[in-house]
Amino acid sequence: MRAAFYSQKGSAAEVLEVGEVETPSPGPGEVRVRIAASGVNPSDVKKRQGADLEFSQIVPHSDGAGEIDAVGEGVPESRIGERVWTINGQWQRPFGTAAECISLPSKLAVPLPDGTDDAAGACLGIPVITAYRALTIDGDVSGQTILVAGGAGAVGHYLVQIAKLQGANVIATVSSPEKAAHATAGGADHTIDYKRENVGERVKEITAGRGVDRVIEVDIAANAALIPEVLRPGGTVVIYGSSTPTAEIPVLWCFRNDITFRFFIMYELTDEVRDAAAAAINKMLKAGSLQHAIAASYPLADAVKAHEAVESGKVMGNVVVTM
Repeated sequence: MRAAFYSQKGSAAEVLEVGEVETPSPGPGEVRVRIAASGVNPSDVKKRQGADLEFSQIVPHSDGAGEIDAVGEGVPESRIGERVWTINGQWQRPFGTAAECISLPSKLAVPLPDGTDDAAGACLGIPVITAYRALTIDGDVSGQTILVAGGAGAVGHYLVQIAKLQGANVIATVSSPEKAAHATAGGADHTIDYKRENVGERVKEITAGRGVDRVIEVDIAANAALIPEVLRPGGTVVIYGSSTPTAEIPVLWCFRNDITFRFFIMYELTDEVRDAAAAAINKMLKAGSLQHAIAASYPLADAVKAHEAVESGKVMGNVVVTM
């Protein structure tokens, strides 16, 4: 089968190849999915650029959508022919979804509801599960005012939508007027252009000086200093990303104001939490409640261009590779 792969770390143009690799067979408890679309996430780019090569050859990407065409021992044959979306395709294994086929545990291939196309299905695993978990990690957010950092990003766009579906008031930070329009189209009640406006002052203006109930943070290392400017006493910071391994937190202010921090990574969710998130996401898909922003689509032969598009940080929405 054809796949994109790399055997050393570096830039996409230097190390990412497209060629023939062995077609996988499903092992016990696994299904094989014939991939129609593969989602490219920032984490895929970061893994390719990272210091250590986990395996001698890596087929990247965790997210994808397609149809089950074979099952391993212990999996009902009735799953053959089922359209699915994938979770954690390349997490702790060398073969991801940037290929014509992937074999993975049956529980990580979730039925894809009718009416959701393959490109949208390839955007669900990391972006939507991350968004859903960030909003539900410690209970109901209805009636809360939430600050979503990066409200026009792949995760941020879903965060805005799901927060509104859950009854929250949403403020989204963005970096351009175009991204402000994108976040607003997703349902954001307010947007703040952090390159042109003072975020703290705008939040105080919007909340009548109170501060937000919750911050959902894509980059705690870059934005930790903003916490005292935007968060109310007793508030919560939910963190799903950071640009560096360490962050300088305003600890004294957090002590004095009873601030809660919640960290998580979607790859390590328990089966119970992951399954509940997948079920909730499928419910939203069936109801037609989610907008999917496909910023760009490339054929497998142009996998390098797909990675470069994500790496540029200029795309608004998800990037997919089609088979």
